[in-house]
Amino acid sequence: MAVVVRDAAAAPVFEDFEEPVAGDGQLVVDVLAAGLNPVDLALMGSGPLPAVPGNEGVARLAGGGRAYFERTIAPFGSFAPRALVAAELPITLPDDLSTADALAIGIAGLAAWLALERAAGLAAGESVLVLGASGAVGRIAVQAARLLGAGRVVGAAREFGSLGDLGADALVELSGDYRAALREASRDGFDVVIDPLFGAPLEAALGASAPGARLVSVGASAAATATIERSALVGRTLLSHGNRTTPVEVKREAYVRMCGHVVSGELRVASEELPLERFAEAFERQRGHPHVKLVLTNPEPGATP
Repeated sequence: MAVVVRDAAAAPVFEDFEEPVAGDGQLVVDVLAAGLNPVDLALMGSGPLPAVPGNEGVARLAGGGRAYFERTIAPFGSFAPRALVAAELPITLPDDLSTADALAIGIAGLAAWLALERAAGLAAGESVLVLGASGAVGRIAVQAARLLGAGRVVGAAREFGSLGDLGADALVELSGDYRAALREASRDGFDVVIDPLFGAPLEAALGASAPGARLVSVGASAAATATIERSALVGRTLLSHGNRTTPVEVKREAYVRMCGHVVSGELRVASEELPLERFAEAFERQRGHPHVKLVLTNPEPGATP
């Protein structure tokens, strides 16, 4: 049984779907669990239908091990017992990394890590502002900034949950007139801003940035547009990061490094597992911007129902 979209105007259903068949350079994988991301909901029903949605997942390998994959080949997405992926994508996981943690550092983790390391080129000692710091990307970005050598890390969000446990030097609540609070928290201005929100939060962050700052957009969960005066950008650079446009080997290297940090306890993630048949509940919770990574699980291949 899989999550199936048959009509873009109708809700997905839970039913049987045809089995994928691998072509050249492709693999059919048994999906242990799939990670739920905002992009899954945003793009649902946008391609040829019927289709199974879902991008990332953890698969059981023939030898008994597990592997992470970041992307699927339509129409065989990861919200199903089996998915179709490019043969170059699966990354073998260490035995002491849980499946849920492997997914928590997947699409969201790569967006956070690579936005800092590759797009912004974070240098040791620089100050970092993470907008949307209570979300899946933001929580990892706060910790990744520290691991990559930031001198000061500030998290900003509408509400924080347990974000204070992740090592931010200061927290700014994105409510009311928060522009002054961001400027005060920045001290001499932020060198790097990681932004999964866009819209008004980005506009405010720009005013709290230092000359030479790099602002990296990795999403638009607050708004699809932002109004920025050219004068505010002078001496600063507005960048964007997208996992899909990043070379596979770059993502692989970053993912393996994050695995090591999670296993060592240097990078902490939060997740919640739900069985695949509860996908509608998970989708609704994802629309509310949960503070944990939602993971949809399948029974182990061959397990007795």
